[in-house]
Amino acid sequence: MELLQSGLKLRQLQVFREVLRTGSTRKAARALGISQPAISQTVKQLEATLGITLFKRSSNRIVPLQEAWELLRNVELAITSLDRLESSIFAMKNEEKQRVGIAAPSVFGFVTLPRVVAIIHSKTASNVRSISGSYDHIGEHILAGRADLGISRLPLDPQLFEWAPLGTARNVCIFHPDHRFSKQSCIEAHDLAGETIVDIDPQFAAHQMNFNALRFGGVEPNILVEFDCNGHEAGYVSAGLGISITNEIIAREYAVFHLGIRPVEPSALYHYVAIWQKGRTFTNALNVSLEAIVTAFAPTISAAA
Repeated sequence: MELLQSGLKLRQLQVFREVLRTGSTRKAARALGISQPAISQTVKQLEATLGITLFKRSSNRIVPLQEAWELLRNVELAITSLDRLESSIFAMKNEEKQRVGIAAPSVFGFVTLPRVVAIIHSKTASNVRSISGSYDHIGEHILAGRADLGISRLPLDPQLFEWAPLGTARNVCIFHPDHRFSKQSCIEAHDLAGETIVDIDPQFAAHQMNFNALRFGGVEPNILVEFDCNGHEAGYVSAGLGISITNEIIAREYAVFHLGIRPVEPSALYHYVAIWQKGRTFTNALNVSLEAIVTAFAPTISAAA
C-alpha cells in the first residue's frame, strides 16, 4: 500500500516486464508502441519509486541486474492476477462469454483438448486458452491465476487443490505397427532386451519406474534418444527408431500415428484428475468446461477400468 501511495504505477511494471521479456529498451518500445526515451524514463521512475537499482547502464544499453530478475517473478504474478480480475469482472457481466484457461501437458492437445473445446464451443460462447507444461507446472498455472482448470495426476496437495477423477491408467509399450511386439499380447521386461528405447528424461518418475523394472529383470536399457515431455516419443516411434513405455491415457493421444500398443508388466498405476484451486467459485462457463473435460476422458475411463 505504501508503494502505491508513493507513486508505483501499473504502467511502470508493464514497461519493466517488457524490457526484461524483449531484452532491450528499443524492442520494448516497439512492442508497446511508445518511444525508446519514454521506456528509459519509465524504468528510471520505477527504480526511484522502489529505491532499488534494477539495471546497469553501459554504452546506451541497460543490463538487468539480479534484482531485476527477482522482481520480475512477482511482477508477473501481480499482472497475471490483475488480468484474471479483469476477466472475472467481464465474466460477471457476461458469464457466457468468459475466457476459460485450461492447463494441461501439451500431449493432450492431440485428441483430448480438441474434444473439450468442441464441447465448450457447442454449449457456451466462451473461448479457451490452452496452457501447456509439466504436471508440476499445471498446479503453478492454476495457483498463479493463469488457468482456471487443469489436467494433472495424483498425488496433489488437498489444501491447495480440489479435483474430479478422470481415469486410471497402466503402463503400455508403444511401437511401430510392423514391430515384432505386434504378435504379443503383453510385453515383459525380458522382451526389451536388445530393443532401442525412446525414453523420457531421468528427472521424471516414469523413467525411474520403467528402468527399475527392466534392471530387476536383468535387462540394461539401450536408450537411443531422451525427450523432455510426453508427446515427443510418438514421432520417433512412428519412424521406427525404437519403442517407448508410456501409459494408456497418454497412448490414446497417439491415435493419429496408428502405433502398436500392448500392456507392460510389471506396471504402475496413474490416476488422472481435473483440478482447480481450492475454494474456487464456478461460473456456468467453468461448470460446462469441467463437464467437458470429464466427458472427453470418458472413453479412457472405460478403457482403463
